[in-house]
Amino acid sequence: MYDKFAQLLAQALTEPGIVSEAYRRFHRFSIGNQILAAVQLHQRHLPLSPIASFCRWKELGRSVCKGQKAISLWMPITVKRKDKDEVSGESDDAGGAFTVFKLAPRWFSLDQTEGEEYTEPVESPQWDAEAALAVLGITLERFDLMDGNVQGYAVKRGIAISPIAEYPHKTRFHEIAHVVLGHTQEADCHDAALTPRTLWEVEAEGVAFLLCSLLDLPGRDESRGYIQSWLDDAQLPEKSAQRIFSASQKILEAGRPGDRTEVTQ
Repeated sequence: MYDKFAQLLAQALTEPGIVSEAYRRFHRFSIGNQILAAVQLHQRHLPLSPIASFCRWKELGRSVCKGQKAISLWMPITVKRKDKDEVSGESDDAGGAFTVFKLAPRWFSLDQTEGEEYTEPVESPQWDAEAALAVLGITLERFDLMDGNVQGYAVKRGIAISPIAEYPHKTRFHEIAHVVLGHTQEADCHDAALTPRTLWEVEAEGVAFLLCSLLDLPGRDESRGYIQSWLDDAQLPEKSAQRIFSASQKILEAGRPGDRTEVTQ
């Protein structure tokens, strides 16, 4: 089913509100799993309610109703990389290990269970920009360009936001994304209304869209329109979609250092 990040991002772009709704309910999961859980529950006409594994619900005094189908989330799997001996042709484990993600059908929502009364407060954790910049090793520089069309720019490990930027939160996420995505290692990024629509810009804008949506900040509709216009009915490359989710997760976690994402529950 939803085994591609590009497809999941497309779903988020075309269903306004799904990202912020998923974040408020499932913020302890990764961004990809938050959206994935929300999409599957919506498809089954189930409300967004707490999700947990079969065993976890049992610990809470509830049991999964007969006939209910589990929802799938991405799980990290560690795989050993095997090196092949060029002479003997045999493989060994000297190549180390790497992580891949696999969909696992292990979770059920509260509405798929029965038993003891259970309620969970809906939270919306805060995000601290200064803390995020410190954790990411990014400095906020004084904006010193005279061009009023430039909303912000990123140079090496520094960013600057125009004092008259229309959506300063979105612009800040966009510039931070350029740094986290490694774009500034190759060139400086100056973003204006007439900035060429390169894949770099779409990746940075994708991060801005997800983070503005997650934190319910202005600018997400503009980001959505920009990305959809750039794609023009085409699909974003899967690798770029993965980079967008990864960078968004990294930036989000950097701004809430006391809150660690759980991929199993």
